[in-house]
Amino acid sequence: MREDASGPGLGRLAFIDNVRASMIVLVIGMHAAVTYSPFGRWYVREHPTLDFPRILFFLTFQAFLQGFFMALLFFVAGCFAPGAYDRKGFTGFLRDRCMRLGVPALLYVFLIGPLTEYYLAGSLAARNSFGQAMEAYVASGRFLSGTGPLWFCVALLIFSAAYALWRASGAGRGQPHDLTASGVAAAMCAMAAATFLVKTAIPSGTAVFNMQLADFPSYIAMFAAGIAAGRGDWLRRVPSGFAVRMALCYGGAAVLMWWPLLVLGGAFSGNGAAYGTGWRWQNAAASLWANLVCIGFSFGVLVAFRRFAASGSRFARFMSANAFAVYVIHPPILVAVTLALRSLALGPLGNFLLAWGLAAGLSFGLAAPLVRRWPPLRAILR
Repeated sequence: MREDASGPGLGRLAFIDNVRASMIVLVIGMHAAVTYSPFGRWYVREHPTLDFPRILFFLTFQAFLQGFFMALLFFVAGCFAPGAYDRKGFTGFLRDRCMRLGVPALLYVFLIGPLTEYYLAGSLAARNSFGQAMEAYVASGRFLSGTGPLWFCVALLIFSAAYALWRASGAGRGQPHDLTASGVAAAMCAMAAATFLVKTAIPSGTAVFNMQLADFPSYIAMFAAGIAAGRGDWLRRVPSGFAVRMALCYGGAAVLMWWPLLVLGGAFSGNGAAYGTGWRWQNAAASLWANLVCIGFSFGVLVAFRRFAASGSRFARFMSANAFAVYVIHPPILVAVTLALRSLALGPLGNFLLAWGLAAGLSFGLAAPLVRRWPPLRAILR
């Protein structure tokens, strides 16, 4: 997952390291929010009684976050795929991706995830011994959906293999393209249409091997856009003014569209399912909205970090070095923190914020640096 964040023949792009680390902090925030909200799936759900303002807060926070943060990570990964392939060739590129992505996913599927479920969440046949629970976990095929947040690594490994085959076929050697407003608009429209079509066949929220396929049109498109960005050096060359205009245009449209979409579509009157599937205008509008968020907020984050968070300070280097390890190991830490906070009467929002802060702090400040000291883990959690 972690790449040498440098352009062709140029120095390291510290702001991309900072983007990546920040997105992983947001991953912890998303999982903490799911714990206390009515939306999403996680190892432990608290199911508190929520009034309308709190429901709206969690819905807005999770929907906007889901709209862009994982897609942006796919974009960043795509940016460095061309250079990695150029340096390593077909076999070396795939070998490296299997080590960096496949091995951590296996570590999670067969160790971290089951330990979290058995000893903390109690959802892995806790009445039996751990060995018996693991035997049932493997024999039933449940392990195929046991990737937890490492679904991202599995998906990125698949995307990387497809890219390697594409390059091996002789494609991808033409002149790099410049980024244009018309190109962005065309991409956004194609992403929205593809999202709508996928959701008509596979309702939003349906997981196949722990992958939410309704989100994959944006993930695939952003990975492909990252490849184009890497070849065209967009991360450096795209003018800030252009990026700001794209952020304001698409992100602003998404913000303005949010409340009317909820009210007119019947989100507060029991019609929430209409946004997730079928030939309904709510589904089409929600698909458009999600991709407006994806494009607008991704531009906004990238240009903001390039302008204001381009420092390679000691703290930034520490966060970047530990970011992937945190991504892999944070679930049991967050679950443990959540369980420990049950006796506190801070309310759902207070517990959510405290759980997020404590889990992020423990993951980055203690757990990740410790596990990365063991050489076998240091080699893969980097």
